[in-house]
Amino acid sequence: MKNLWNPWREEHVLGREEKYDYCIFEPPTEGSDSKEHLLLYRDSHAVILLNRFPYANGHLLIAPARHIADITELSSQENETIMELLQVSSSILRGELHCDGLNIGCNLGEVAGAGIASHLHFHIVPRWEGDHNFMTVVNEIRTIPVHIAHTFDQLVPAFRELFQIRHPQR
Repeated sequence: MKNLWNPWREEHVLGREEKYDYCIFEPPTEGSDSKEHLLLYRDSHAVILLNRFPYANGHLLIAPARHIADITELSSQENETIMELLQVSSSILRGELHCDGLNIGCNLGEVAGAGIASHLHFHIVPRWEGDHNFMTVVNEIRTIPVHIAHTFDQLVPAFRELFQIRHPQR
């Protein structure tokens, strides 16, 4: 029998995860990325974070930088930026993690499944052939084979390069 270790999920599973006094999509840090906050990319229009409680390795969250709750509140520039970042992030995930597919979605409102309904965000979940087995169905447990800190280190260079391409003057 093999052990599946996902120690960073323990606090979440037990309902004891750290409560933040700020919106996770507005981390109180300077710069375009932060490992502490799992922030891979930030500019004046949008942010990209690794999901602290992922469905799969490399699960990203893309949100407008502005605190809004609904897709209908996006400005044209925010909408354009987020769609572009969804495209580029998909390419980065395929290139860096070699995933076989991606789930991309957005839950609007608590009743629709939004865990943080007050700040609009999109999910990109990498998928691999056979990635979820009986564990999810039988025990409602997901297995994630790579530590989130390693995934951050693997992805952040590509997002730093993206930031430099989009903002060459910085």
